[in-house]
Amino acid sequence: MERTTCLVVGGGPAGMVLGLLLARGGVEVTVLEKHADFLRDFRGDTVHASTLTLMDELGLGPAFEQVPHQDVDKIEALLDGGAKATIADLSRLPGPNKRIAMVPQWDFLDLLADAGKLEPSFTLRMNTEVTGITKQGNRVTGVTYRDRVDGHEGEIAADLVVAADGRGSILRAAVDLPVYRFGAPMDVWWFRLPRNESDPVKGGAGRFSAGSGMVLIPRGEYFQCAFLIRKGTDRQLRAEGVEKFRERVVTLIPWLADRVHHIESIDDAKLLDVKLDRLRRWHVDGLLCIGDAAHAMSPVGGVGINLAVQDAVATARLLARPLRQGRVTSETLAKVRRRRLFPTMVIQTMQRVIHRLFLGRKLNSAETVSSTGMPFMLEAAQRLPFLQAVPAYVIAIGPRPEHAPEFARRKPQTIARS
Repeated sequence: MERTTCLVVGGGPAGMVLGLLLARGGVEVTVLEKHADFLRDFRGDTVHASTLTLMDELGLGPAFEQVPHQDVDKIEALLDGGAKATIADLSRLPGPNKRIAMVPQWDFLDLLADAGKLEPSFTLRMNTEVTGITKQGNRVTGVTYRDRVDGHEGEIAADLVVAADGRGSILRAAVDLPVYRFGAPMDVWWFRLPRNESDPVKGGAGRFSAGSGMVLIPRGEYFQCAFLIRKGTDRQLRAEGVEKFRERVVTLIPWLADRVHHIESIDDAKLLDVKLDRLRRWHVDGLLCIGDAAHAMSPVGGVGINLAVQDAVATARLLARPLRQGRVTSETLAKVRRRRLFPTMVIQTMQRVIHRLFLGRKLNSAETVSSTGMPFMLEAAQRLPFLQAVPAYVIAIGPRPEHAPEFARRKPQTIARS
């Protein structure tokens, strides 16, 4: 049987950051990713200010700047008649990183993988799909897996298994941890439209009206578009066809009329089933859940990646020494939840309020676009611009930001890219 000290399941932002940090802390760590590469459309591509600071602390700032990206320093609402209102002004953030970087997630993960390869105790295994857990009594002792290239099946034993495999976590399901489910009023259709330099939107922007909403995320030559629909209406809206969908897009944002023909089929819209939940307990003996495996987030604010990365940093700081010493107990694992529960609850409470008081009302409203007024808080933020720093901080940094532990910090370094 194969063996490692810490087995991280899932090569997303949380899993890759945790693997890199633990390896720098002298822990033998293996990260398992079921796909052959990181290339997937419509994954979260936001690297927030707190994560940019983490990259600087890890010595990866210069290497990150070489990755193709677009900086966003403002988040805006699109209003009637082409007017805009600023929701969050990131230039008001404290510290050197006053932005959110829009980066293809595969490029970000490739950078972390290349940095990990410099650490002798770091192993990344692609095409390795976890199929279940192994146990001794009540303790999780490892996982079973299948190689997706040759079909080989095997087991890997570990002192600790970390589930960083997202909201559909097979490990979370295997140990049947109790969960709070909060529900959500909407689902999201993801798709792309071409972007022109002359477009009035330079940063992230959203438009909300009767029965729908849309968010534009600038990504170089195209917008990554999030079209919000009422929960459970995916099949009904698809049955209306692509032409009706194009009309809905143009009704929300008229200046996209010259390019909606690029939506060639209703199948171009990929469904995100929005979930908002949180485990009551994040661990069992021998297994810990972090990131979306511990708390599935709404796409509101795009904060899921930031929260997951900060989970990983806290986990590395709290568990590196116990893992080296072979002394990881349930009490040790419980410290991760205690450390990260407050920021998780704050962000999820914020999302639930937005769901209930704004998005839910808009998506179930009979108002037309022309009759949509500016919410009171948004109007106040235009009159008192310093208020724009509050959502900027919550989104780009978040409550209780985590910093790299001393053992993981490095001077700025050049990373040979694979």
